[in-house]
Amino acid sequence: MMKKRTVLTVLCLAAAGILCCGCGEKSETLIIGSARESSAESTEAPVEESSGILPSGEICVYVCGAVRNPGVVEVPSGSRAADALAAAGGFGEGAAREAVNLADWVTDGQMLYFPTEEEDREAGAEKAEAEAGIVNINTADKAALCTLPGIGESRAGDIIAYREANGRFESCEDIMKVPGIKNAAYEKIRDKITVK
Repeated sequence: MMKKRTVLTVLCLAAAGILCCGCGEKSETLIIGSARESSAESTEAPVEESSGILPSGEICVYVCGAVRNPGVVEVPSGSRAADALAAAGGFGEGAAREAVNLADWVTDGQMLYFPTEEEDREAGAEKAEAEAGIVNINTADKAALCTLPGIGESRAGDIIAYREANGRFESCEDIMKVPGIKNAAYEKIRDKITVK
């Protein structure tokens, strides 16, 4: 029994020696959220050394688009879109001032885009067309093209292939250049398509 304890003690001491001494050059390791040296007397919070971590209560928001100083801004946690906009210097020239809800909360890592008036008008027109079932044949994917009367997956694939080979459709009537779409098929979809 004594021999087993001696062997066990030697093994424990050897392991402790390896762990304490290390096996290479001394390197500094920063464990986020813990102090480098713990001490019973220490009551101060650990100080972060340029680790890229924001002070407690701060968040980063990427403010871009029609603002004076686009980029990443730091704002207090619990800020609103208006606070992030102010940190980016306010509205830029031609900004659509009512496009973004300035009373909305922002979160860490969020991208907050402020469109121009022109972008806002275009987005509004596209939304209205989508709600009305209008499909832009220059940008629509296969699923959107399949919503058109008489257009199945095969024909939608033909439209996309034609567009990729020949470029944009200049007018709605140009869709009749796609093999298999003739005047009768065009008449069924003419009020439901657009080109932009």
